Amino acid sequence: MLEIIDLSQEIFPGMPVFPGMPQVEITLHASHEQWDGLTDSDVVSPAVNRLELGEHTGTHVDALNHMARQYRGQSIDTMPLTMFYTEGICLDLSDKGLRELIEPADVERALAEAGLEIKPGDTVLLYTDHYRRAFGTDDWTNGPGVSIETARWLGQQGIAAFGVETASPGVIDLSNKEVHRICGELGFTHYENMVNLDQLIGRGRFRFIGLPLKIRGGTGSPVRAVAVFED
Repeated sequence: MLEIIDLSQEIFPGMPVFPGMPQVEITLHASHEQWDGLTDSDVVSPAVNRLELGEHTGTHVDALNHMARQYRGQSIDTMPLTMFYTEGICLDLSDKGLRELIEPADVERALAEAGLEIKPGDTVLLYTDHYRRAFGTDDWTNGPGVSIETARWLGQQGIAAFGVETASPGVIDLSNKEVHRICGELGFTHYENMVNLDQLIGRGRFRFIGLPLKIRGGTGSPVRAVAVFED
């Protein structure tokens, strides 16, 4: 039996976005009533909506050109699809609180507790329960995040990506900028704003899929990230 777990936030007007990023606006562009020439209908049936949002909206993946100036040629449309279709594991780091750093020892402990190992090409998801605790609150951008040392350690394992529930992979004004730079340096990426990671804990390995839009020159893209389990 095939089981697919949705790991993606809903996109809607007014949703929380990273400070300084574009706000989400969804407006009616055309209705079926307009197309059919109906002028006396009390019902509006959307036929096409207009979306205004940044590339880094909701559950999204960063392109390598987002990481630092020197990686500007490595846009989302140039990155191999194999980076977004991988094996995955999810580690329980829900003991981490606001603005706490996730260190390599924390990841190794979570691996040992889960009886898992990181393989080259994996996507490693880090469950902190921050989405359920803080989404839509003033603490949303103050979540835990990986340290500089952990970012480098993960990259040295040869992973394709790691993923977090928080709005940034590192702790803002502490490790976040350097975490991005290390991803660019070592050629791996990360997903942000993930949900439902609690449903993956204790279940072992799975197929991870987080395909981005093919945006020419894009610095990232919203994704419909999923974990797939097959019996």
